[in-house]
Amino acid sequence: MTTPWTRGDLARLGFLDSERTLDRAERLDGIAPGLAERLVPLCGGAADPDQALAAVAAIAEVAPELPRLTQDDGFARRLVAVAGASAELGRWLAQRPAALQELVGDPGRRDAATLKADLLQAVTNPPPGTTAPDQLRHSYRHHLVRIAARDLTADDPAALLESVTGELADLADATVQAALAHATTLVPDADQVRLAVFAMGKAGAQELNYVSDVDLIYVAEPALDDAGQPVTGTDQAIATATRLVAALTQTVTAATPAGTIWPIDANLRPEGSRGPLVRSLASMKRYYGQWAENWEFQALLKARPMAGDAGVAKEFLDLVTPLVWTAAQRPHFMANTQAMRRRVIDHIPPKEAGREIKLGEGGLRDTEFSVQLLQLVHGRTDERLRLRGTLTALQALIDHGYIGRTDGPALGDAYRFQRLLEHRVQLWQLKRTHLMPEAADRPGLLRLARSVGLHSPDDVLKRWRDSTLLVRRLHQRVFYSPLLEAVARIPSDEVRLTTEAARDRLQVLGYGDPAAALRHIEALTSGLSRPAEIQRQLLPALLGWIAAGPNPDMGLLAFRQVSEALGHSPFYLRALRDEGATAQRLARVLSSSRYATNLLLRAPAAVELLAHDEIEPGKDRASLVAEMTAAVGHHGLDNGSGGALRAVRRRELVRVAMSDLLGEADIRRVGHELADIADASIEAALTVARREVPDAPAMAVIALGRWGGDEMSYASDADVLYVVEDSDDPASIRRATEVVTAMRRLLHVPGPDPDLVLDADLRPEGKDGPLVRSLSSCLKYYSRWSSAWEAQALIRARHGAGDPALGAALLEGIAGLRYPAGGVTPEQLMEMRKLKGRMEAERLPRGRARDHVKLGRGGLTDVEWTVQLVQLQHAHAVPELRTTSTLGALDAAVAAGLVAADDAADLAAAWLLASRIRNAIMLARDTASDVLPSDAHQAAQVAQLLGYGKGQASQLTEDWGQTALRSKKVVNRLFWGLDE
Repeated sequence: MTTPWTRGDLARLGFLDSERTLDRAERLDGIAPGLAERLVPLCGGAADPDQALAAVAAIAEVAPELPRLTQDDGFARRLVAVAGASAELGRWLAQRPAALQELVGDPGRRDAATLKADLLQAVTNPPPGTTAPDQLRHSYRHHLVRIAARDLTADDPAALLESVTGELADLADATVQAALAHATTLVPDADQVRLAVFAMGKAGAQELNYVSDVDLIYVAEPALDDAGQPVTGTDQAIATATRLVAALTQTVTAATPAGTIWPIDANLRPEGSRGPLVRSLASMKRYYGQWAENWEFQALLKARPMAGDAGVAKEFLDLVTPLVWTAAQRPHFMANTQAMRRRVIDHIPPKEAGREIKLGEGGLRDTEFSVQLLQLVHGRTDERLRLRGTLTALQALIDHGYIGRTDGPALGDAYRFQRLLEHRVQLWQLKRTHLMPEAADRPGLLRLARSVGLHSPDDVLKRWRDSTLLVRRLHQRVFYSPLLEAVARIPSDEVRLTTEAARDRLQVLGYGDPAAALRHIEALTSGLSRPAEIQRQLLPALLGWIAAGPNPDMGLLAFRQVSEALGHSPFYLRALRDEGATAQRLARVLSSSRYATNLLLRAPAAVELLAHDEIEPGKDRASLVAEMTAAVGHHGLDNGSGGALRAVRRRELVRVAMSDLLGEADIRRVGHELADIADASIEAALTVARREVPDAPAMAVIALGRWGGDEMSYASDADVLYVVEDSDDPASIRRATEVVTAMRRLLHVPGPDPDLVLDADLRPEGKDGPLVRSLSSCLKYYSRWSSAWEAQALIRARHGAGDPALGAALLEGIAGLRYPAGGVTPEQLMEMRKLKGRMEAERLPRGRARDHVKLGRGGLTDVEWTVQLVQLQHAHAVPELRTTSTLGALDAAVAAGLVAADDAADLAAAWLLASRIRNAIMLARDTASDVLPSDAHQAAQVAQLLGYGKGQASQLTEDWGQTALRSKKVVNRLFWGLDE
């Protein structure tokens, strides 16, 4: 014959072996003219065109009805799809062409009853010349052909996956039921035992593969007579049941010329392969009640009656179900489950690790374990999650808020795709495998790609790898979630927040007002909304985390307030549930700090900062200045600039506070970042203020004090010195003063945000001097009339905001004053000592010298004045001392041999602890204080913020006293000149 196809035509259709294709086409046309013309193009659309055509040609030679059957386009399409995706089913159809009838008409899903009846018919009434087991194998394979045809010709096979896996499970049920029926005809006294067969794993979940071990466990009891009494002893019943199971297994698993069905795996039974194959209910009760390991309860999640006695099956489920739904609170449950998953990965052979669809990282097992873990933890109290199937359970987790509405469907799509790949690689040879074809097997990858609707090996590899990356990310989020682990540790009755016992639990946890706490819980969890669903998951763990903080009642109220502000945000609840330790970190912040809480309530979106393992450090000074300046934009003083500036400042303050509270920023970093925020705030305010004043002169704001030293605390004012450029214009100072007034208006707006006070009391002549001076006026004053205390104040002067050149000119002009040649004179030293003595006498509250961390003995002022004295005496000769940082200067003094290392360590320890105490007081109370709290409750909060345990507030007081005493001894020698 003359073929209508050229080799190029065949290549374009997808055939790789054009010579054989032409030969097979001739064979088809030899059987029936026009048969090749119908079937060759259809084969070109199959997963493997060459295999499809080879199988069809072989079938045509033994099935004379094929030309007639292929007149039906649906039949032809189904035949080619099966033959091209499964070499084994193609060969089998050629051996048993009678099975072609399964491809005639609608191959839709058959219900379980129909399958059971068909397979029971196979074993009870096999055709002459065929044994019951072989006829069972034939009938099983017939249905497998039909199911594969339905699957392979679906427009969207991923969408059909649950139906296919469900029917495969129904077919497995029917197979076991038929095999058991046959076994009863082989085993004497079978009627004296009640045997229940349970499907486990994917069979139990009704999501079976094409080729899989079918996991079964067996429970047996003696049969009962009409009076309800056992007809035989338990031991005899177990022995008979064991023979039944052996016969059942032989029927299903034996390999004969008729083929085999699938292996039965009974290793999920108690004690695995070492344990008895069949147990009684009493034996099961003892084992699961006393000796079962955590993973065995996870396995029982899928247990489903498959065949045999319904009464025994119900009793067994009644026995183990309560154990399954309390397993998550067993000791080490989470750790054991995580370790088991890691062991599975570790035992994958290296040559297979990169090809594992099921067991590899990001594979099917990761999705299944993630879903099961969520079920086992939350299903204790939420019966809606007590489902066996992975995808049905995943949907319930999505519907009820346990997994996100974006993450959940993405995980489901990835799982369906990976199951589809698994099915296609198994169908090819009907072998149990979970491996992708090797990278060198391009034909195998091409066949797999075409079988799932993709076009090339690279397409299917990319789609698979993308799916594993997504699954791995979501699995890590769920499987190692601190929230899930915390909830798992809470007993089931305590997870139910609505019980009367909740009040007692709250009191035990440390809530001072359990009634108010219950009101907050009810407000957060009442109703059927998705936020309420998620809050019901979060609160059992959050209550414990909040209670671990210094102020649980404040923390829970704050959590309610933040939740009400952000409850409908797409980020907030998802982050608390899914993003690492976000919930635990938020609980720590809210229960520790009224300062951070008040900021967070006005900037609730800052919760997003907690989603990372560590809050990122603040922007560098220049970037922060640029952001704040951009925020005020072209706003005027009274039309939004203040709000825009404060919003950025508020976000940055809460970022610093949260970093501090979570132990991610030490006191030096906190001081530096707070100074950066002040720089940016003042720079932005100056920008706006200058726009408000026509012809405003160039100005510089000099940073002094703790601002200048980059050592700000949460309560620090910004000590400033205002300098204006020299000018002949007599109105220049007036306009500069108007700019300063506008700046202060912008930064001092009454409101709940922490105020940034611009304190100019350290300017020349102090409060009595003009607010703003020209550069030349400042330098003239400092060169002629300044006091020793003013030289000391200028030690920490640096450019803060405004004109950099102007600021640099001032700093250059005062260098000789703050770093005097020859150091301070005896008269200047005497003046400094008198001033310090007067400050302590006038400002230090009576009787508070021991617990006043600023002015008290060995406190901040003692350390700073001592260090500044060293700088005044030696900075002219030691350039490294020319720093505005207290600790930086102290380090330089040690390096230059001016202060002993031990003395410096004592001074630094006092300075650091005093600074931390002041910050902790502000964080805890949102009120500044320099005195250790005398109130026991407040003292406990401050101590806990500083890392002390509950009940250790007195230890903080003792530690401060000893640290301050050591510091005071050094101050007495170095500043006051006193001997030991």
